[in-house]
Amino acid sequence: MLHATTQSTDIFICVSGFISLLFAGFQFRKVAQISLNDSPSGTQAPLVAALGIDSARLLFIYEAIREGADSFLLAEYTICLYFLAAFGVVVFCLVSYTNGEFHPSMGGLTAVAFVAGGLTSMLCGLIGMKVAVFSNARTTIMAAGAGNPWTNSFNVAFRAGSVMGFALCGLGMLVLYALAHLFALYYSDWDVPKSGSASKLFECLAGYGLGGSSIALFGRVGGGIYTKAADVGADLAGKVVQGIPEDDPRNPATIADNVGDNVGDVAGMGSDLFGSFAEATCAALVVASNSESLLSAGGWAGLMFPVTISAAGILVCLVCSFVATTIAPVRKEKDIETVLKTQLGITTVILTVVVYFLAVMFLPDTFELTRVSGAGSISFTPIKAWGCVCAGLWSGCLIGFITEYFTSHSYTPVREVAQACETGAATNIIYGLALGYKSAILPVTLISVVVYLSFHLGDMYGVALAALGMLSNLATCLSIDVYGPICDNAGGIAEMAELPDHVRDITDALDAAGNTTAAIGKGFAIGSACLVGLALFGAFVTRAGLTTDEISLLSPLIFASLIFGAMIPYWFFAMTMKSVGKAANEMVKEVARQFREIPGLLEGAPGHAPADHARCIAISTDASLREMILPGVLVMATPLLFGTLLGTDAVAGLLAGSIASAVQMAISSSNTGGAWDNAKKYVEKGQVVIDGVPQRKGSELHKAAVVGDTVGDPLKDTSGPALNIVMKLMAILSLVFADFFKSINNGHGLLRIPHN
Repeated sequence: MLHATTQSTDIFICVSGFISLLFAGFQFRKVAQISLNDSPSGTQAPLVAALGIDSARLLFIYEAIREGADSFLLAEYTICLYFLAAFGVVVFCLVSYTNGEFHPSMGGLTAVAFVAGGLTSMLCGLIGMKVAVFSNARTTIMAAGAGNPWTNSFNVAFRAGSVMGFALCGLGMLVLYALAHLFALYYSDWDVPKSGSASKLFECLAGYGLGGSSIALFGRVGGGIYTKAADVGADLAGKVVQGIPEDDPRNPATIADNVGDNVGDVAGMGSDLFGSFAEATCAALVVASNSESLLSAGGWAGLMFPVTISAAGILVCLVCSFVATTIAPVRKEKDIETVLKTQLGITTVILTVVVYFLAVMFLPDTFELTRVSGAGSISFTPIKAWGCVCAGLWSGCLIGFITEYFTSHSYTPVREVAQACETGAATNIIYGLALGYKSAILPVTLISVVVYLSFHLGDMYGVALAALGMLSNLATCLSIDVYGPICDNAGGIAEMAELPDHVRDITDALDAAGNTTAAIGKGFAIGSACLVGLALFGAFVTRAGLTTDEISLLSPLIFASLIFGAMIPYWFFAMTMKSVGKAANEMVKEVARQFREIPGLLEGAPGHAPADHARCIAISTDASLREMILPGVLVMATPLLFGTLLGTDAVAGLLAGSIASAVQMAISSSNTGGAWDNAKKYVEKGQVVIDGVPQRKGSELHKAAVVGDTVGDPLKDTSGPALNIVMKLMAILSLVFADFFKSINNGHGLLRIPHN
């Protein structure tokens, strides 16, 4: 088979990236054809008045959600811009200082990559949030419309999700590839095997992953605190205390709750997965650049093999998206989860074949990879590369389906949790916690097998390829993940606009599937974050020049650092959970005040004064911006302090402990919260029968289910998913500053603590 050249590599990657952006624009145009008023802009747009929808009320709710989301993201991104500027200076200074000398070129290029990664992450989050807000009311309209409302409403939400999925993948890949080419102009002798320029080039490029992951931290934590402060506050004040339905227009916190779905579950998730893509690619490139035989035999095409995996994934996901919207669309309720799962299955099968041809075309027939321990090298081939990628690809698919089993009310575990509500909230919580812990067994076992297999085949380069394999169908995963919050918003709008019950039934069914797919998306994100963190760990060990003896568990410093690192996720988890609790407490008091002081609001009396939604939005915004700082400081300062004070080997122990601990907590927390949420929806469908009486909204059993759902909200949408960032950000930060750590007493730190 013909081997790829530098020119053909450039064409393949760039064309795939631009096709991805064009397809995102095409999908957005399809969504935009649906009008929110009686002046439709396209033939597919239903007349709002003909559907019996109060367009003024609908537009008021839509605009309130849009303005709230815009105001939060503006405030958050303003802080992020200041952070990029300030920390960019830190990156420049510390990376430039190596071995007692100042090398401004290394620091300058790394800082440029850092800022580029941060800005790209912000742009992807902005696109996702804007599209999600744009499409939520349109999904509601299609659920109330003529024709098949199941098909029409699903397609709107799925297409809107794919706008973010393909925009993020295309932008992320194109910016990274452009930076690689620009840096190659400076390191013009990168293709000379013994020059060391290739390693320096991609070590500078690692700043791109650091920038993306840093913004993801603020997006995940800040957005997560916002959305769950509003959600928990609205549920406690409305459903639990006053007994009014979810998203009832009388509840002042409902607008803030719907805003939160967009800023947390969409913008935050997008930044998180963008960071995973950038960091996995950077880790693979850093490790590969140390192979002299790959440089001489494979050249630029061989080095860029990790990027081609993402490029091929875009094209495969694009073709498969038509299966969900055109070839085999949703026609009834039970089709929803089937169509979404089919997307994951089809993309996985096709990519398995495609990656084989990529490996054969872009990699040399055989080349040597230096072991991360420095003890010799291993022979690597395209078949081994294919095996590593497929291990990650299929484990990601399996983790997704395992997550679905533990979080969907179509299966026994969630139904058992729902049934446990018969004896109150306490047994509901006990069952939910047990489910979450149990749900971690198979995913962690799969990740362990993938780590061993990929490391055996290709050392840390194999682990990085496995991470990229898990992320290869990222465009589809994001489409499915963003679909969920859009449907959640659509249901909220239907309730607040007081649309007929059948509309809310459709949006609730779409949302229930969205909760499951969101849990599947979180499973992908957590699994890939673990592999990415491990790949970055390997790249750090390579750059720091650590040997097996230096990072042995028999070293007291390594073992002590590992135990301390395993504690960091718990510290981070506690900070974010308490932040949600504090903000929710303030929200509950504000809602209670409005119910008490605004005459007729709680009773829904005609002509009563409107609820003060702006005040609730302000509470969530202020709390999230205030509370996201300390968790960020914890995650970013810890490896910097360890590397500066204790040395590079202590950092290795810290990273190993944090990754091993965080992956367990993240899976169990996310699945526990997802199970409680769908257990509540299972009760609301009247599927739990006690003494021959179906239990529905308003029953004591439903109240117990609501308590579990409320407790689970910050687990699945704030603290749990944010642990992904802990695994990745600490590792990428250590990689970027590895040379600085080495320059301090030859890597032994300022304190010079005995290592044995």
